Amino acid sequence: MSSTPISSSSKELLNNNSSPSKPRTRSNRRRIIALIVAAVVIIVLAVVLPVYFTVIRPKHDHDSSSSSSSSGSSSSSGSSTIATTGGDGSVVTTDNGTQFTYNNSFGGFWVNDPANPFNDNAQPNSWTPPLNTSWTFGVDRIYGVNLGGLFVTEPFITPSFFEKYSPVAVDEWTLSVAMANDTASGGLGQLETHYATFITEEDIAQIAGAGLNWIRIPIAFWAIETWANEPFSEPFLAKTSWTYFLRVLEWARKYGLRVILDLHAVPGSQNGLNHSGRLSPVNFLSGNMGMANAERTLYYIRVLTEFVSQPAYRNLIPIFGIINEPLLGIIGKDQLTSFYLEAHNMIRGITGYGEGNGPYIAIHDGFQSLASWADFLQGSDRIILDTHPYFSFGGIDTSPIAIDDANGNPGGKWPLQACNAWGPTINASQTAFGVTIAGEFAASPNDCGYWLVGVGPESTNPQCPEYDDYPNYNDSMKAGISNYVLASMDANQDWFFWTWKIGPNSTGLTGAPLWSYQLGLQEGWIPKDPRTATGKCASLGLAPDPFNGTYAAWATGGVTSSIPASSSASFPWPPTTISNAVVPVTLMPTYTSTATIITMPAATFTAAPSSVTASVNGWFDAQDTVGGVLTVAGCTYPDEYNGIFTVTPTAPCTGPTS
Repeated sequence: MSSTPISSSSKELLNNNSSPSKPRTRSNRRRIIALIVAAVVIIVLAVVLPVYFTVIRPKHDHDSSSSSSSSGSSSSSGSSTIATTGGDGSVVTTDNGTQFTYNNSFGGFWVNDPANPFNDNAQPNSWTPPLNTSWTFGVDRIYGVNLGGLFVTEPFITPSFFEKYSPVAVDEWTLSVAMANDTASGGLGQLETHYATFITEEDIAQIAGAGLNWIRIPIAFWAIETWANEPFSEPFLAKTSWTYFLRVLEWARKYGLRVILDLHAVPGSQNGLNHSGRLSPVNFLSGNMGMANAERTLYYIRVLTEFVSQPAYRNLIPIFGIINEPLLGIIGKDQLTSFYLEAHNMIRGITGYGEGNGPYIAIHDGFQSLASWADFLQGSDRIILDTHPYFSFGGIDTSPIAIDDANGNPGGKWPLQACNAWGPTINASQTAFGVTIAGEFAASPNDCGYWLVGVGPESTNPQCPEYDDYPNYNDSMKAGISNYVLASMDANQDWFFWTWKIGPNSTGLTGAPLWSYQLGLQEGWIPKDPRTATGKCASLGLAPDPFNGTYAAWATGGVTSSIPASSSASFPWPPTTISNAVVPVTLMPTYTSTATIITMPAATFTAAPSSVTASVNGWFDAQDTVGGVLTVAGCTYPDEYNGIFTVTPTAPCTGPTS
């Protein structure tokens, strides 16, 4: 905390008053006493105001169920700017000068401290620990939402882009090619405009005001870099979304929201789906480029780990989802486990072990049952199992949702089906595996929604016209969907809705309405307070959660972890085999570790002193000096997304022999 210097006139006064001088009149003595009192008041205010606005006020708001309805509070002292904060009804002024009213009836408050941009005092609501207080899994509940479509585009989330370049654009690869050729419309700059405008600060404020406390932010490998040399002519907009990702992090910190960093798209595609960057065969840990793409992915995980493990980001980003939805059915369970183990050991080599040392590591279940992951890598340090429970993609089911069940509960069969399908399995996984979260779910029990299943023909479900026409939902429809959402939230326990916002299509409406949390709040099928979901499954007849809220100490960093050989010996790196490759692992293309290391840049805070920002340099572990991945000089590589050899190798390529 800085102190306010005593003014030169006050110093002169004090010096004169303490020096021998001729007797003063009573009037002069009163004037002197008044000036001394004024100087003392200035000093006291300089000390008390910062304490009030950075400590007492946040603490008061944390302990109270309501917060200030003023326009925020701020003060300045000399050249230092004191933290600005506000609660329900406060007026927020954004960086571009626009204003909005912060509506939060749950005791949340924001903190904006230009002198300390890493101030973690903010709190989204009264039941969520502030960022500067530990999160306790098993006690604190995640009520989260994804920022899907922001940094990794999808046709149903940003349909206007894909409509503009239809039928060519079907994924971000083809969209990027089409945009780059359309210089009249701004080329790839259209994507940067999207990054800058699709999610705003007011969106983040609304998320906090909706009673939520976490956001999951999908990013792609091209936020770090792309390769431009054949055959790796990657068309994605490189190194641009990172700047806007940092901006979202600033907003999340301001409103007290914790973040999962989700690596959503990796080289070669981990699942062949459009949200992996390219519709293609799986060539991550599968196919002839499976090893090379896995090596490159590990490098990008390393780069991101170094950034988020810095003290300035530990509170804000407690979880790192290292790869979204890898398709285990193609990759193989042993191969994927080998990758997860290698990533775990690499990450903990950077961060150290135990609570507070780097983020939790979230791994996806690979679309397999949660039970199949029981006893996974026992003793590992803070690994979370991430599942994405949807009924949407399991085939057509026309059971109505705009009716009551036999007991008079809205939603027909769907609410109880959500409870029965997801509640017991997550309960069991919390004991058999450890921390288990639902990283994605939606308000829809089917695949209705404009381009939800990709560009082209929509679902053949005959109910889709009813589900998609949200402006004409009747009360029964809204009540049924709402009850299904509440049941899903209760069953999943710690969850992230997919997604916060869906952009309009050519009709001007949201084409996939049940996938937008924001729209659901506005239209009434998403609860205003997510806590109201608690107990929904019990009210429908499902037995209460048997999990007692206590995880094994190694699962939450309470003890120094170690993975015994009995749990890890079967999963070497590299794996002994790779599926869908025409050559053995020993002949597959790989990379060298000789490239210049990429360090992700930190945000710039001009109002903060260098003593605050100097340590945030993008790289946590100074001892981690191994180079980045690079192609081996003299070796040829097939296309990273199809892995087709021009000439099938018969010996390892290690470059020139002389």
